[in-house]
Amino acid sequence: MPVILRHLPLCLTAIRALLAPVMIVLALCFPSKIAFGFCLAAAFVSDVFDGVLARKLGIATPGLRRLDSIADTLFYSAAAFAAWYLYPSVFAEHAIGIAFLVALEIARYAFDLRKFGREASYHMWSSKVWGIALFAGLFSLLALGVEGASVVAAIYFGILTDVEGLAISIVLREWKTDVPTIVHALRANNRLRGI
Repeated sequence: MPVILRHLPLCLTAIRALLAPVMIVLALCFPSKIAFGFCLAAAFVSDVFDGVLARKLGIATPGLRRLDSIADTLFYSAAAFAAWYLYPSVFAEHAIGIAFLVALEIARYAFDLRKFGREASYHMWSSKVWGIALFAGLFSLLALGVEGASVVAAIYFGILTDVEGLAISIVLREWKTDVPTIVHALRANNRLRGI
């Protein structure tokens, strides 16, 4: 397999991490709906295809999956900062939901570090739905300047995803990547117990 192909999933993951500071600079210095739209679309496409290519090439390692999760966190945190900085009234309007979502994100991260010594990287089906909702909400706000149902959906899909992720972390006995749902986590534990 050509070397460039082996590194392509990592390069796609790196695109999201590298776009994070670009989002912040755009928000602070050059707010451009077109530029935000381009960055969001590039991040979304890279997020879809890095995992697909890694699995197809047989290089979807736990380390690469963790980097994928870290890149997602960096990019979408930067995008959320840009949205907050440019549209503070939207954040004020949805302050309770956003505060609950942020508290769950922090609680999940702290719980995973305490229990497993590292962050979770489950790549749940619900997190894929949240990724689509997050992209739609941020694109609507930053690229179109429109607040609406897509912003609300991004917040509440995030809450549901974090609740499921926390439940999976509570259920699992050992750190694992690629746990699609809480049902899969329960089955994994039953297998460990020989049930």
